[in-house]
Amino acid sequence: MCTNDDIVRDFELLKEELKVKTEEQNMGPPELVTIEYDDYHAKYVGHTATGVQFFSPPIFVPGGDEFVVLFLFNESGDLIESKIENFGGRSTYDVEKARALRAEWLAQLEPFQFQDIRVKPFFVEHSGELLGMIPVKWDNYWGVHVLPGDVMAFHEPWDSGIYDT
Repeated sequence: MCTNDDIVRDFELLKEELKVKTEEQNMGPPELVTIEYDDYHAKYVGHTATGVQFFSPPIFVPGGDEFVVLFLFNESGDLIESKIENFGGRSTYDVEKARALRAEWLAQLEPFQFQDIRVKPFFVEHSGELLGMIPVKWDNYWGVHVLPGDVMAFHEPWDSGIYDT
């Protein structure tokens, strides 16, 4: 399991490797990751009429709190805003209230279309946790994991949109 220190270290490594990355010589960490719209963990992914990209994945701390999140990105894939609500532990998690909040946040984005997006890895801190699409390096292999909860893991080719669960 990655600690917050591991995540911050790997994110700093990512930024350094991107400075010298060339596709032919270094297949290192991604600059952009495609998230392919589907009916599973990527069902709340798309574009607004103004070009803002959005992503609302399932986020939870294993054995801990459940979150409703909405990440917003500009057309270049940079994170521009994050909305995060901590719903507490699974035993007290109000599923209907969480669904209503996500629906309210999405309604504020209308008009929009659910569709694939391309975004840069990122993280934000909330309630003492790092949340986001966080680059993780294992030996010489890079992945981008949706953390906490590790519900989605992206890998090369970064433009495929395919993820592991």
